[in-house]
Amino acid sequence: AHDSVRRPLFTRVPTPRRVMYCDALVARHGAIAPATSRSARANATRRVPAIAPSNLHRRAALSGGFSTPQTSRLVAARNTGGARGSFRTQALTPPKTLAELDLCDVEMPEAHAKVFAMDISTPTVLTSDLASVMDPPMCNLAPKKTHIICTLGPSSRTVDDLEKLLLSGMSVARFNFSHGTHEYHLEILQNLRTASDNTGKICAVLLDTKGPEIRTGALVDGNAIALKRGSTIELTTDYGVLGTSERVAISYQHLARDVKTGDQILMSDGNVMMEVLSTDVVNGTVQCECLNDAKLGERKNCNLPGVKVDLPTMTEKDIEDIVGFGVKHDVDFVAASFVRKGSDVDYIREVLGDAGKTIHIIAKVENMEGLDNFDDIVSRSDGVMVARGDLGMEIHLEQIFLAQKRMIKRCNEAGKPVVTATQMLESMTGAPRPTRAEATDVANAVLDGTDGVMLSGETAAGAYPVEAVKVMAGICREAEAYIDNNAVFQKLMSKQTIPMPLLESLSSSAVRTAHKVGAQLIVCLAKSGNTARLVAKYRPYAQILAVCIEDPFDQSWDAHAASRRLLLCRGVRAIVAPASWRASTEEIVKDGEAAAMSKHNDLTVNESKNLLQNALNAAKEMGMVQTGDIAVGVHRILGDSILKIVEIQ
Repeated sequence: AHDSVRRPLFTRVPTPRRVMYCDALVARHGAIAPATSRSARANATRRVPAIAPSNLHRRAALSGGFSTPQTSRLVAARNTGGARGSFRTQALTPPKTLAELDLCDVEMPEAHAKVFAMDISTPTVLTSDLASVMDPPMCNLAPKKTHIICTLGPSSRTVDDLEKLLLSGMSVARFNFSHGTHEYHLEILQNLRTASDNTGKICAVLLDTKGPEIRTGALVDGNAIALKRGSTIELTTDYGVLGTSERVAISYQHLARDVKTGDQILMSDGNVMMEVLSTDVVNGTVQCECLNDAKLGERKNCNLPGVKVDLPTMTEKDIEDIVGFGVKHDVDFVAASFVRKGSDVDYIREVLGDAGKTIHIIAKVENMEGLDNFDDIVSRSDGVMVARGDLGMEIHLEQIFLAQKRMIKRCNEAGKPVVTATQMLESMTGAPRPTRAEATDVANAVLDGTDGVMLSGETAAGAYPVEAVKVMAGICREAEAYIDNNAVFQKLMSKQTIPMPLLESLSSSAVRTAHKVGAQLIVCLAKSGNTARLVAKYRPYAQILAVCIEDPFDQSWDAHAASRRLLLCRGVRAIVAPASWRASTEEIVKDGEAAAMSKHNDLTVNESKNLLQNALNAAKEMGMVQTGDIAVGVHRILGDSILKIVEIQ
């Protein structure tokens, strides 16, 4: 990928003059496939259907201008040397056989050409030998690295339910404030903390805000109305109007001003589709044609694809939920709905106040404006959630995969945690097994590079919440087993600027060292957790143990909260080191814990040595390493960056 010319995630460029060089499936760094593999593929005889000439230049705009083919054709994009963003169209000859449909054999650009290439692949160790799929799953070889976020609700609110979810693989508990009262959520939160204490499993808490939204109004008699395809219906911004099949109220006051003739309006999760015929800004009405037969209930969600809406960053309810519940009860993450620009994140930090230092903000990107400002959002937030529900209403369905892959890629490059969400195992709300498509969806998200995958209704109100977590954990482990971690590391390193920040240089060197010596574990002595997060950024094969250190002389420091905030970083397992770990085992046995600790008020080289040894002992007890394994220790002591290689005794 040629990222020397940085562009927004989805760039607005003149559509008729743009084409794309797609190397999305090239296995490694855009390398040309060797002659042997090309000749092997030449034996394929299955024909590829010819593509109609009228389809050669069809485009579907993504975020108002990111153009991609709607056919399966490969199209090359090359800057012609004119104004920035000026591209010429080059249609390639349709392939005749599968042997010709080889993404590795696409014409490569000149060495110094300015090319906007879209490398959204993750290097894997998959081979062409399909017989390997008959082997037993590899998922039992190592613990999963991808974290699982579970939404809590009626099916997962008791201590017993929560203990089972924790033991099955839940890392983060999501509290959805679109539903339920503060009292309801507090009861579940208290049960969660009890379950965490009972199982010894650390679990982070994520508060998901309802966010600003557009909804339809109340209906006559409260009954759903029947809409017929081809019928005309009036939408009014007078929210007091009771709706009928001829007229429905909409909560967005600027509807008539912001939409235009030809725009689509989606309601009830896309089950109702309308096209704008005309607008009346003075009276606040919009005439629409219904595009399908459907029933519309009261107060259903409404999406305006392609429209830049004028909604507040946070509603009064969101502020009350964050301040009155999140800050008060020490949540670890706030998932901010409908983040559209970086300044939205800054505003949320202002609302959090001093708590913003300990509560991380996860930006949910759910519309096209958020896609346009994605780089700014990533730089200002602590993480990103790929919220495919509303996002799927805002962009073309066939382009959701592209948005997901590119958002994950940008977050990986920035070292920010990214969560993939919405309908990942939706069928398990009522069935004990997911569909094959859902299982593939989870695995592909892992291969894309996501740090976490989220379950919504599956665990909140489904019939098989524990089974859903177990299935998802198994899929994650299996997919992780096929990632080429060293190749991922090399790709990420190629994106970094030189000179690197000192802490990032130390962290990347720890990963490189772990690769070279075949280490099974990387231990990070952490206070803020930044070192562990940067180590996780470079995706080592080794497990990462983040040791959050208690400081008895800093009452404002909460090591337990620091450990929970690391539970969205892929591959990180966090533990809290008691203050007694600063002293050696021999000192404690000889002098007693109190006397030994009196000698270790400050974290010096000697204390760090004791902490590392105690951490390795704990890792051995947890089954992360065994005698003879190699571990890499990385930390900063008194301003010095230290990297150690240790053999487990």
